[in-house]
Amino acid sequence: MSPANAPEVLIVGPLYPATQARVEAEFAAHRLWEATDRAAFLRGLAERVRGIAVYALHGCPAELIEALPRVEIIACMGIGVDRIDLGCARARGVRVTNTPDVVTDDTADIAMSLMLAVERCTAEGDRFVRRGAWPEGELRFGRALRNRKLGIVGLGRIGRTIARRAAAFDMEIAYYGPRAKPDAPYRHVADLTALAEWSDILAVACPGGEATRNLVDAAVLAALGPQGTLINIARGSVVDETALVAALVAGRLGGAGLDVFASEPRVPPALLAMDNVVLSPHIGSATHDTRRAMGDLMIDNLHAHFAGRDLLTAVV
Repeated sequence: MSPANAPEVLIVGPLYPATQARVEAEFAAHRLWEATDRAAFLRGLAERVRGIAVYALHGCPAELIEALPRVEIIACMGIGVDRIDLGCARARGVRVTNTPDVVTDDTADIAMSLMLAVERCTAEGDRFVRRGAWPEGELRFGRALRNRKLGIVGLGRIGRTIARRAAAFDMEIAYYGPRAKPDAPYRHVADLTALAEWSDILAVACPGGEATRNLVDAAVLAALGPQGTLINIARGSVVDETALVAALVAGRLGGAGLDVFASEPRVPPALLAMDNVVLSPHIGSATHDTRRAMGDLMIDNLHAHFAGRDLLTAVV
């Protein structure tokens, strides 16, 4: 039960169970996703709700923000805020927070696991053994990571952590971003197509949103080429998915490891039958350790705001 006079908070969709239990114990919480009449539900809360707690993939569009005129803060559980209407939040003077840092290691681990799965055929090997094909002959050979060229799209927290892990595999690393990072020990390539042409493996780790929509387009995929591999643990919107499928079907791209998709959870059917493609259901941060830490940081931001303290991880 929430304490007396606790601030009222709207939960947009189901959260990690321990997080949801905390939000409901520490605030006067309301579950939007259970409302049978969403509009009526929001009208009833319009003059009471001061905060929104939202998982990054559930999003917070302008119409939801506008329906709650007393809302002061949107606390996002996740690093990506591309599904939150930041322009509307700014116009309304609504603060927005996210949960960086705590997702970094696990997301970088997924990037490396996809890299290994594609290059060493581990997912394909699992299917090969399960269907009883091993007695009939060997699985096709894969490729080692050592001495391969890894291009990273976006050298932020996650991109840097991927780079450190890849360095332990003796990979050569370069990166693309809007500007060079003076403290980065890796080569900056200012043109993404040029980076793709140089790379054996291209890992996408930049933010989503309109600024990066279809950043990895047909030209970039063509430059990566029939021996190249694309890894995407960022957002599905960053890659032109139609061009990606076409390149894989035609053999113009060697393989892909994908944790994110343009219209997830829907995945292009053509990808499902490809042994050179490894698919993952957006699990970059999906460990108990990280989800708990994400939830705790989201809640800490809510408490900081309502207590009049500085926000821990402000976006807006």
